[in-house]
Amino acid sequence: MIEKLTNNIEKLEKIFPEVIKKGRVENDLANNPFSNYYIYKDCNKIIAFINFDIMYERMELIDIYVIDNYRNKKVATKLMNQMLIDAQINDVKSISLEVRKDNNKAIKMYEKYGFKQVAIRKGYYQGIDGLLMEKR
Repeated sequence: MIEKLTNNIEKLEKIFPEVIKKGRVENDLANNPFSNYYIYKDCNKIIAFINFDIMYERMELIDIYVIDNYRNKKVATKLMNQMLIDAQINDVKSISLEVRKDNNKAIKMYEKYGFKQVAIRKGYYQGIDGLLMEKR
């Protein structure tokens, strides 16, 4: 089940400490009017989240993360679909994201959604190149 994040902020940060620094979500939701978070629950347990910014006609995917045991079960696909619904509602013209050059599963998923590589970010991920991808 997908829901917009309104509470469980600390819980989300505890579940995904490798992705979310303490205080980031609370700060985003309090101070960034462009920031959006959705969580995915299974049996009332948070197993995934997506974070994206909508800035007028632009959207930027910040993070999408699924707990290891739930990968390859279409959870990320459902979260991406929710993001695209929000893009449509907000009349977004382009969506961008960065992904590690060696993250083949993610790149494949993004390409499935029509994202295309538009640039390389040298050393973007602790020395590993990142790909800037965009969908119009």
